[in-house]
Amino acid sequence: MRHVVSLYNGIEMPLVGLGVFKTNGQKEMDHAVQYALEAGYRSFDTAQMYQNEHILGESLRRSGIARSDIFLTSKLDNPNQGYDKALLSFEESLRKLKTDHLDLFLIHWPGQKRARLIDSWRALERLHKEGRIRAIGVSNCMKRHLQWMAEDCDVMPAVNQIERHPLLNQNELAQWCTQRGIQVEAWAPLVRGSFDFPLIREMAARYGKTPAQIILRWNVQSGYAVIPKSIHRDRIFENIDLFDFALDETDMRAIDAMDANGRTSFDPETFDF
Repeated sequence: MRHVVSLYNGIEMPLVGLGVFKTNGQKEMDHAVQYALEAGYRSFDTAQMYQNEHILGESLRRSGIARSDIFLTSKLDNPNQGYDKALLSFEESLRKLKTDHLDLFLIHWPGQKRARLIDSWRALERLHKEGRIRAIGVSNCMKRHLQWMAEDCDVMPAVNQIERHPLLNQNELAQWCTQRGIQVEAWAPLVRGSFDFPLIREMAARYGKTPAQIILRWNVQSGYAVIPKSIHRDRIFENIDLFDFALDETDMRAIDAMDANGRTSFDPETFDF
């Protein structure tokens, strides 16, 4: 069974993808991609900011997987925002990833300058219209950033990739996006590896799953895609094995109640560049 979500333009995106943040050696990436493909992953998430697009592109080439069989995401780096720079940097991303198109291209951070964000988005709109990107989206956007886009742009984001985990569930934002047809995708869904919570351990024992699987299942059962990062074979296999059980509503609400505004990175409401 294929576990995908349909974006508002009909493009299907896998619910679970492999994040490759800080995977910077070619051998390390080769192994991670090999393990992921063996485990059933078909979605890979990188970014210009990670400086490893070329490594991922080479690993995918070496794997022999057909381009049509994978869902490839990258993100526009902050210094490359603005209409012309966004177009140029997109071409560089394609070259590094050894592909002629992306399945999803995101603006990595919105910043606080409305005109710059809109100019960058218009570049993505053009690339989408030209068929160079199958779906376009954003990352780390709050409601006001998305409202800017609704007022000034022709196409709304298909995806908003946000930090989402038990200590920062951002439920209000996520539900707001869902109501408007914007698919939420969770980055750092495992709190950057710091997810040793007694409540989660108790649930894991009760369901016969690992703590990571409980947290990831909480996200996907809420309707949100996830991109857990790992280079370890066992963890890569574990992180996609989420679809043979379901959390009951009491447990879903208990995880929701763990929210503590626990960001692990910048606050999009104030971060600028």
